[in-house]
Amino acid sequence: MPKFSANLSFLYQDLPFLDRFAAAARDGFMGLEYLGPYAEPKEMVVDALKANGLTQVLFNLPSGDWAGGERGIACLPDRVDEFRDGVAAALDYAAVLDCKRLNVISGLVPKDDADLETLERVLVDNLRYAAPRMADAGIKLLIEPINLRDMPGFFLSTTDHAERILEKVGSDNLYIQYDFYHMQIMQGDLMQTFERLMDRIAHVQLADNPGRNEPGTGEINYGFILSELDRLGYDGWVGCEYRPKAGTTEGLGWMRLYRM
Repeated sequence: MPKFSANLSFLYQDLPFLDRFAAAARDGFMGLEYLGPYAEPKEMVVDALKANGLTQVLFNLPSGDWAGGERGIACLPDRVDEFRDGVAAALDYAAVLDCKRLNVISGLVPKDDADLETLERVLVDNLRYAAPRMADAGIKLLIEPINLRDMPGFFLSTTDHAERILEKVGSDNLYIQYDFYHMQIMQGDLMQTFERLMDRIAHVQLADNPGRNEPGTGEINYGFILSELDRLGYDGWVGCEYRPKAGTTEGLGWMRLYRM
């Protein structure tokens, strides 16, 4: 049966960040994920995890000025030093939080004088830097294709491109984060693609389309998808990264059928 992780950057938005931990545990979640913990002292995050019996499943490397519109820095030639500092910061938090997966947000294609070959080379070099350091810490490094409707200009938007990046990096410690919502928008053929890439997928996320709301509110057949994940033997986490339509707790009826 699926292990569901609450993405606190989307769920329980009516609560202060650290209060969301207890709310997620009360609603039956076993794990947590979010954009990043860096605004909070490590000790306070650890205390919230332990107090609520939760696993820190995943978070992202520092991704630039998110509030200012940046969506990652890993492909940007003038941000390499910042990316490497971010690797160290993420490893520092991951060690304390016992987090075994870290995700890289690739970044937006610059609007002026963008050379896609240069951006890809920078991304590959950055991942070659990060992957062995994560491996030494027992942490899987992930990259995530994100749809171009929600993030216009995002550099990495399909599984085909993610596969090419993995091949160029050449590390056995680089994986794909497979978000069914993003991939429904970009390419469809969800489960056939998942099954083909399953050995290189270290985390999945869900939301329905259109709207990025709860499963059952749109066109994606999550009853089928979740049963197929079981059939295929996927034993990883399923991250709930969606926008609740009428409150997080009120919208969790879909999960009761699958909760362990």
